[in-house]
Amino acid sequence: MTQKYNIAVAGATGAVGNEIIQILAQRDFPIDNLYLLASSKSKGKKIEFKEKEIIVEDLAEFDFSKAHLGLFSPGGKVSAEFAPKAAKTGCIVIDNTSYFRMQKKIPLIVPEVNASVLEEFFQDETRTNIISNPNCSTIQMVVALKPLHDKSIINRVVVSTYQAVSGAGKTGMDELFNQTQNVYANQELKKAKFTKQIAFNAIPHIGAFLENGNTEEEQKMIDETKKILDEGIKVSATCVRTAVFIGHSESINIEFDSPLDAKEAYEILSKSDGISVIDHRKDEGYITPVEIAGEDKVYISRIRDDESIDNGLSLWVVSDNLRKGAALNAVQIAEVIISQYSNYIKI
Repeated sequence: MTQKYNIAVAGATGAVGNEIIQILAQRDFPIDNLYLLASSKSKGKKIEFKEKEIIVEDLAEFDFSKAHLGLFSPGGKVSAEFAPKAAKTGCIVIDNTSYFRMQKKIPLIVPEVNASVLEEFFQDETRTNIISNPNCSTIQMVVALKPLHDKSIINRVVVSTYQAVSGAGKTGMDELFNQTQNVYANQELKKAKFTKQIAFNAIPHIGAFLENGNTEEEQKMIDETKKILDEGIKVSATCVRTAVFIGHSESINIEFDSPLDAKEAYEILSKSDGISVIDHRKDEGYITPVEIAGEDKVYISRIRDDESIDNGLSLWVVSDNLRKGAALNAVQIAEVIISQYSNYIKI
């Protein structure tokens, strides 16, 4: 008989929480009891899971000793307070926020890239019981980079992102929708989530500006790539919010320490887990965000040699930021845990 687990989803009423619930159902995760948690204002709401209605509970009142695994996406401040409390009860927490990502005792995991890190984590008797999910834009990039890095060491990456408004949550999506309507109605455009008009626009500003001139989102991509993949990789990132609802796109330029041409890269990426290569050098022979909403893989197109440098390559990478960029990656981590490290789960 298959072992089933008690799962708690914190932030269940948010965009990522909703995706987590759907993905748990779609992938038939072995669940005994599912606890859906949110703030007190959402207490009592009902959310459907596998044709049953589950009542949302108050996160602040929940006893995490009842849960084997906790999938968290309630926002950084909330995770900072409640993830350690949950972990102390023996619940293994997989956190989607940025709060824990760069902490030394907490692994930052993309299953296709560095799942092996979990072995050392679980063998450590002083472990935190908290595992961190990387930033959405980092996840899709390192999935694309890892198989190439295994073949030829990457020295430097220059990435420009074109990020969907869903990365800013439901309020970001609502702002794009409302502004678009108001453009056509010739009405005032109201800004709340974004610093400038997002409808029909691109904003090179995601997160607060740091002292070095990077935004927080750019620095996340730099720091997280080093932690996940290789501290020796130099990364330059420019992160841009665009008028797209779902799906982050990235233009990635890579400099290797030895030759790796476009043809070989195509063959390597085509055989790699979690990747789908769609690359035909003709009209419509590439992938765009509209086509990958709701899909699980990282999609790669426009693989080509960069003749401006030695050992250079350019890629176009697109992925659903709510799924692989957040919810799916968290569920995949949970799947690795129950398949390979179930003896560390407090039953």
